[in-house]
Amino acid sequence: MKLDINGVHYHVEMTNRDMQEAVVFLHGFTGSTKSWQPITKSWNEFKVVLIDLIGHGETDCPEMIDSYSMERQLEDLDALFSQLNLACLTLVGYSMGGRTALAYACRFPERIKRLVLESASPGLRSDAERQERRMRDERLAERIIAGGIVNFVDRWENISLFDSQKSLPYAVKRSIREERLSQNPTGLANSLRGMGTGAQISYWNKLAKLEIPVLLVTGQLDLKFESIAEEMAGLMPNAIHKTIDAGHAIHVEKPAEFATIVREYLSLTY
Repeated sequence: MKLDINGVHYHVEMTNRDMQEAVVFLHGFTGSTKSWQPITKSWNEFKVVLIDLIGHGETDCPEMIDSYSMERQLEDLDALFSQLNLACLTLVGYSMGGRTALAYACRFPERIKRLVLESASPGLRSDAERQERRMRDERLAERIIAGGIVNFVDRWENISLFDSQKSLPYAVKRSIREERLSQNPTGLANSLRGMGTGAQISYWNKLAKLEIPVLLVTGQLDLKFESIAEEMAGLMPNAIHKTIDAGHAIHVEKPAEFATIVREYLSLTY
């Protein structure tokens, strides 16, 4: 379905509408609701909500970069949850979607019952780090627009972050590539400029005050995000860190294990 939120049409998929408890999933950069469908197809005990974030999937890709700021995305999500009558929900986010989920929980903690953050970060701590990352994100955004989506995906799927995906079955790799190729270049470029890691404020100083239950999931081959999650778990008052034998995109590389860990956690914190 499509929901008009602050002038942007968001693509939303919902199953098990009659269930009381809702679990909302937010994809990563170049992802969409399709990222989560293999994970959630048998989740009958929850109302499952999949959302295409701005600039991705079937959600609008506005030309105005202001529409893509993290603050605007948080406000859009809050309005979207209100339209769907989701008063208290579990928010699951991967990578960019994990940063967004954490930012939302810090901004609207009364809405969130639990957080599940897969390969996620609270952002970069210093202004210098964010400035350097903004410059890199801007260069990548310019390449996406100038070179087109095929050229970008050819490069993107070969960055070191996704090395562990090269051993996946052909059908899985083809599905990932098709999802990436289906994206709108303007949407991806503006997403980087508006809510990329360089554009986002740091949430490190807010972690100690976030009292809701949090599950951090990382892949042991993803050393950078393993280290980030360990530090996050040490700062959060109610966090658990789980590691799976995978790389960055755990739900893609080990979908059954990821789903089992998340569902067990939700049952324990019901």
